[in-house]
Amino acid sequence: MKAYELREKSREELIEILNGLYRELLNLRIRHASQQLPNPLRLRMIKKDIARIKTILREDELGKRKLIQAKQVQTRTKAKKGE
Repeated sequence: MKAYELREKSREELIEILNGLYRELLNLRIRHASQQLPNPLRLRMIKKDIARIKTILREDELGKRKLIQAKQVQTRTKAKKGE
């Protein structure tokens, strides 16, 4: 998932997604231990998604999330004007 997609979600939705990713990571680790993992890179992708969500949740706690969203809107508007 992209960070900008995650920033558009509410805190509750992020926590739900995070819990689902933790469950999926557990299942993949078990399958990896038993040599039945078809795509081992999926472990890395899930770990990175977990880190992204935790970062966004921390930004929200610190009150920085609104500032980052405002900057993203500004850069998107500038990019559209340049077209």
